[in-house]
Amino acid sequence: MNKLDAALSFHQNALRVRGQRQELIAANIANADTPNFKARDIDFKTAMQNANAGIAKEAFNVTKTSPLHLDALLSNNVSQSGAPGEPLFRPIAQGSVDGNTVDMDVERNQFADNGIRYEASLTMINGQLKQMLAAIQGS
Repeated sequence: MNKLDAALSFHQNALRVRGQRQELIAANIANADTPNFKARDIDFKTAMQNANAGIAKEAFNVTKTSPLHLDALLSNNVSQSGAPGEPLFRPIAQGSVDGNTVDMDVERNQFADNGIRYEASLTMINGQLKQMLAAIQGS
């Protein structure tokens, strides 16, 4: 795999994982009134690590000047159980009589946040492709 493929593969994986997460959050919202439904989410950090396991590290020239830089951005609020990158059950914030664990405030917030991050990924890949095209065309 060359550097071009590796760089574009990262964005492809990010969009795929974001899309899967958006579907899970939408399912949570759709089942907000379903008795005994358990809200689920994806650990984005772990899913991306699994998806990018085959990408060459030298394709990305990222330098961390502090060990805390990326760790704070990649934290999540999903219980740590199950296979890495698989949907996990969201912790219960407020119990309900019917056993449903969907908190609509949390789900709407996560849905909007994930949608914004999806759009940001699209913007970044479009900018990267425009830069590559400009370099190829010499303009």
